[in-house]
Amino acid sequence: MNRAASTHRSLSVARQARAGRRARLGPALEGLYRTFDRVESATDPVHIVRRFTRPDDREVVGFLAAALAFGRVASVLQSIEALLALAGPSPAAYVRRFDPARERTRFAALGHRWIRGADLVALVRALQRILVEAGSIEAFFAAGDDPLAVDVGQALDSFSARALDTGLGGIYQPGATRRVGYFFPRPSSGSACKRLNLFLRWMVRRDAIDLGVWSRVAPARLVVPLDTHVIRVGRCLGLTRYASPGWKMAAEITASLRALNPADPIRYDFSLCHVGMMGACGFGRSGSSARCPLRGACAPRKVERWKSGKVEK
Repeated sequence: MNRAASTHRSLSVARQARAGRRARLGPALEGLYRTFDRVESATDPVHIVRRFTRPDDREVVGFLAAALAFGRVASVLQSIEALLALAGPSPAAYVRRFDPARERTRFAALGHRWIRGADLVALVRALQRILVEAGSIEAFFAAGDDPLAVDVGQALDSFSARALDTGLGGIYQPGATRRVGYFFPRPSSGSACKRLNLFLRWMVRRDAIDLGVWSRVAPARLVVPLDTHVIRVGRCLGLTRYASPGWKMAAEITASLRALNPADPIRYDFSLCHVGMMGACGFGRSGSSARCPLRGACAPRKVERWKSGKVEK
């Protein structure tokens, strides 16, 4: 067999292997989704949002909870609860009547990792402007959205730019670092916008986990909230060719999932994340993936070779 024929045969075998993995992946992900689509399946900040029943409270609490969803889960939950303790039983009403000068002292003791009380005051002030101007976070978001766009990337850019165009005079001390921009990242700057996409997932989708508060954004246009666990599992499953996290990786993982489920591509996000959280995926770890419920639908050896530079990226 000459070299050209051998290469062609190798490529054909590789394509067949990929097709076989794709054929197994859809049913495997669907089975995983059914396993995790239960309120009690995992500890998650969305459970705090579920305590509230009014749509406007769920919007506000959802945004605050997603904004602080970085770091250890126990620390995240503690920080969310501390902020909501100040807001009281009606968070949306609290935001609408928020007085930064009056509340600044109460917020001084709050913080989460590098976020300080003044940053949280600025965040609530931005949410107040959104509610007063548009009536709801959904309406404010929809004002910058194109329903015909393939995903919400441009809408997120517009949302964050307009949200940050809020007067913050008197909130920050002269010379202080203004970290409020961390809550309003933009895809155009390369950010994966993980926490904004998490908020959208809670608001737009409806199942045992997600709340389905909104009606003006189609689930088909959502983008996966890209975190460490989704990156690890997504690369192992061959859902992305990118090695560095960012908007391009998030969009590509979503596009791969959209090929499996065009109407609801991030249906499997919660499940993929928790496969990573429970340490079942062996990618990038010593040992095997013997505990992984998606075993057989992934290509960990190929990904490891790619990671070491032996496979073309």
